[in-house]
Amino acid sequence: MAIGFLECAGYGAVLYAMDKACKAADVTIIGIDTINPKDATALIPLTAQVKFEGGVDDVLEACKVARQAALTLNRSEEVLVEIIEKPYEGTKALARISKISFTDETTKKFRR
Repeated sequence: MAIGFLECAGYGAVLYAMDKACKAADVTIIGIDTINPKDATALIPLTAQVKFEGGVDDVLEACKVARQAALTLNRSEEVLVEIIEKPYEGTKALARISKISFTDETTKKFRR
C-alpha cells in the first residue's frame, strides 16, 4: 500500500494528469486540494494537488505518468511528486482530508 501526491500549477493540469494516471495504473483518488501560492510569481496563480492510493507499483506508475502529463502544461519547477510507501495509519487518515469531498459512491466512479 502506498500514497502518491502530484502537485502542480493549475486545476486543469491536475485533472489532466489525474486522468492519465488513473488510466495507466490501478489507483484510487483519495483527495484533491487547491492552494494559493504565497506570492504572485506563479504563471498560474493556483496550485492544485491530487492524492492517489494503491499498491506500491501502481502508485509509482501513476505518479510517473501524472508527472509526465503535468509537465506538458507546467515548467519542471512547478511539478512536485512524492510517494509514501507503507504509510502509518495516522498518515493514511490525514491524506484523506481534502477540499473535495468524496463519498463511497463518488469514489466508486473514480476507480478503474
